[in-house]
Amino acid sequence: MNRPQSLRRARRASTLLALTLTTALVTPAVSQAESQTGSRTVSRATSAAATTQVVTWGASADRLDAAVAGRTHRLIIRTSAGGSALRIRLSNAFGEQPVTFGRAYVGVRASGAAVAAGTNRALTFGGAAAVTVPAGGSVYSDPLPGTVRAQADLAVSIYVQSAAGTATGHQMGRQTSYIAPAGNHAAAEAATAYTQTTGFRYYLDAVVADAPAGTGAVVALGDSITDGSNSTPDTNRRWPDLLSARLQATTGTTLKGVANEGISGNKVLTDGAGVSALKRLDRDVLSQRGLRTVILLEGVNDIKANPAPTAAQLITAYRQIIDRTRARGACVVGATVMPYEGWPEWNANGEAIRQEVNRFIRSGAFDAVVDFDAVIRNPAAPTKMLPAYDAGDHLHPNDAGMKLMADTVNLNSLRCSR
Repeated sequence: MNRPQSLRRARRASTLLALTLTTALVTPAVSQAESQTGSRTVSRATSAAATTQVVTWGASADRLDAAVAGRTHRLIIRTSAGGSALRIRLSNAFGEQPVTFGRAYVGVRASGAAVAAGTNRALTFGGAAAVTVPAGGSVYSDPLPGTVRAQADLAVSIYVQSAAGTATGHQMGRQTSYIAPAGNHAAAEAATAYTQTTGFRYYLDAVVADAPAGTGAVVALGDSITDGSNSTPDTNRRWPDLLSARLQATTGTTLKGVANEGISGNKVLTDGAGVSALKRLDRDVLSQRGLRTVILLEGVNDIKANPAPTAAQLITAYRQIIDRTRARGACVVGATVMPYEGWPEWNANGEAIRQEVNRFIRSGAFDAVVDFDAVIRNPAAPTKMLPAYDAGDHLHPNDAGMKLMADTVNLNSLRCSR
């Protein structure tokens, strides 16, 4: 292709992307109180009944480094479900002091930190450009007029006007994000001011869209394997990403939203790398809009700890997660704990616990099971991962292993009668 043809095609593509976020929709006004909860006044118009709020992206909030005021973060995310009236959720869950976000924008990402021309749109909070989030709190933006495609790469830009103490965010993004170290550059389409890069995802922990009525979401609750450790950065090859791609390509399911709520090093029972799965279940999982199904893949970090809990203690915790999830009207799918011999903390006692835990997961206590252990273990050495799927540390799958995991999920099993 010659250069003029290439430029013309690039301009056409940019124009199409711009139309995606600039097509206006009729959207009801949102009060300050409604913005705080992300809820919307139900209009008497039929359009309100024709859609439902569904999480299209998520990342578990955790403690990061020291908060820095006066800089702009540009976070790169990929949506799962498409829809209209996009909202973002900003979290100060781990902050000791209030944080003021002076401006927030969202646009279609072009490349790097650059936003496609004409797509960068200002967000508001209760009609105001700025919002202050108290320590421990979170806030949803007002719905943004326009639509966003499924599997779209977006740039969410957040100007931190004032902040102190600990920043909230997600540590292991496996996606390059960008920082403009001085001033408010949220509205800028160009990447010029964004001179620093980071793997952290500051403050943003959920993105929601209005999808067709009946659309639901899957939330993956897990540890570093779900978080995408050892998958190729900047390629969206975590197993929940690949599951999302399958769901978008399947016409026979209304499950379109996917939120990845994995935290590297996370445990079911005890705090450490993030608060425990038991403690963060409400905030990270059960609060997600359109939640229909939870896939639980946690336990290996508990099992390889010294001292390790008993299998009975882990099973009791799993039962609590099952009961709390079902009480919210959602299905819960149990994923078997995968083999990890070769990892430095592996031992025979931990292996015995893993086997007992997996027997429980397969026992019928969950609404369905995805047997990752069965497909990724080495038949010749079942306590080890197959070399073809091993990222090299004998605990985390590589890209091929992530794809295997996503392909192993029976999409029909994600639905239950609840």
